[in-house]
Amino acid sequence: MPGLSEIARAAGVSISTVSRVLNRRAGVNEETRQRVLAVLSEMPYTPRGIGALQRTGVIGLLVPELSNPVFPAFAEALEVRAARLGYSSLLCNTRPTGSAAMGEEEYVRMLLARGVEGMVFVSPEITNTEVPLGQAPRPSYYAKLLADGVHMVFVNGATPALDVPDVTVDEQHAGYAATRHLIDAGHRRIGFVSGPARSLPSRLKRAGWSAALEEAGLPADSAFVAHAAYDPEGGAVAVGTLLDTIAPTAVICSSDYMAIGVLREVHRRGLSVPDDLSVVGFDDIRLAAYCSPPLTTLAQPIEEMAAAAVDELVQRLDPDRRRRQSGNYTRVFRPRLVVRQSSGPPR
Repeated sequence: MPGLSEIARAAGVSISTVSRVLNRRAGVNEETRQRVLAVLSEMPYTPRGIGALQRTGVIGLLVPELSNPVFPAFAEALEVRAARLGYSSLLCNTRPTGSAAMGEEEYVRMLLARGVEGMVFVSPEITNTEVPLGQAPRPSYYAKLLADGVHMVFVNGATPALDVPDVTVDEQHAGYAATRHLIDAGHRRIGFVSGPARSLPSRLKRAGWSAALEEAGLPADSAFVAHAAYDPEGGAVAVGTLLDTIAPTAVICSSDYMAIGVLREVHRRGLSVPDDLSVVGFDDIRLAAYCSPPLTTLAQPIEEMAAAAVDELVQRLDPDRRRRQSGNYTRVFRPRLVVRQSSGPPR
């Protein structure tokens, strides 16, 4: 990996300025920051950065956001597991807001410059490439990372186009189980509060939602699906759209974080959960049990998934732990239905 002096020379800045950019410190104007990042983008990847020459004991963790409680919970679980195996972790928030925000690819270059030995991508950017289910998205820069010998593991980012180990939760089963729970309670008008249309997890949950409805002889009408951002505001907007158009008696949500917004919007309209609308979330964040009413949800086994991701990465980094076989590895975890007071029979 080119040293700071080479990067500084190519960008026409000082070594201290390059260091500030890599460490996201103040004191660098946006034009200069972009010039340094552009130089980094033109420089070749090197296998495991300086970790190829010396063991650093550091792995990178890239998550899409930190406002949704599920991602800090995963980061905490990963940090604990990594520490038990003698590794520390660097956390990167790849989709923050603001003019100084760094994207996933920029963070990858920063991590390589710091000599991380491997990376764990949680919901990597490749899962937001809108392609039909069953087809492979364009590999993008991940393929170059692999070709350059960078070790990585995806979490909820499986794709047959890349030979990357993946630890994933069965999103399609989550959509099916949530919908089946509501059907068994007597609901026939079940909406889906979805994340963005391009998001693979949301598309998989929708496939499960559709399968459960069709199995019960109910139509999986697109009018019952509302797309929005993965946050409470998005959940509120999406459920508002459904209530104003098709009047469901129940909804499933792509995340608990969205479901919190759903609960608030239903309350704002003077309606009751679950009497007027049953609500089911996904993730089982800690706040789910403290919502009003407590949220029925599909629980992700966060600690187990984080441990599996770390174990798989470390097995590829550490010759003493490395498996004889190589190649793709996928471990699928089954979410667990947790029934609380936000779901019940329709009026």
